[in-house]
Amino acid sequence: MKSVVSLIAVLSLFVFLSPVFGASVDGSNTGKEATNSDYIAGEKAIKSKDWETAIEKLLRAVDSDPANANAQNYLGYAYRNLGQFNNALKHYNEALRLDPNHRGAHEYLGETYLKLDDIASAKKHLAALDKICASGCEEYDELKEEIEKYEKPKD
Repeated sequence: MKSVVSLIAVLSLFVFLSPVFGASVDGSNTGKEATNSDYIAGEKAIKSKDWETAIEKLLRAVDSDPANANAQNYLGYAYRNLGQFNNALKHYNEALRLDPNHRGAHEYLGETYLKLDDIASAKKHLAALDKICASGCEEYDELKEEIEKYEKPKD
């Protein structure tokens, strides 16, 4: 019983301190991103669907923080929304190189593959999310739904 309590305490401490040390279990913002004005502006532009501004700001954020998987993921998202799929693939893959468990990058990369009629690759990212999200996650559910829509017979 004592070891279970210790394990819970350690895990709670990790969850509490992970933003402070820049760790991210789900591809969410880290403490370092909160101080990067270009990243913040890029994130704001993403929310406003201002893709060109998002790309401009996020490219600057990546220049100052090359290991920022979240900025790479957002760059992929902005490029995908502009229909620039090769650039989107490049940035999603870089996000996954930096953080192989980045849930958002797996979801969005899978959705990009659907736009490119590559269902097999989309399903590979769904399988990756299934492993990463052992108890379920929004990214898995959303990619699964998009795959089901894609596979549904067209009337």
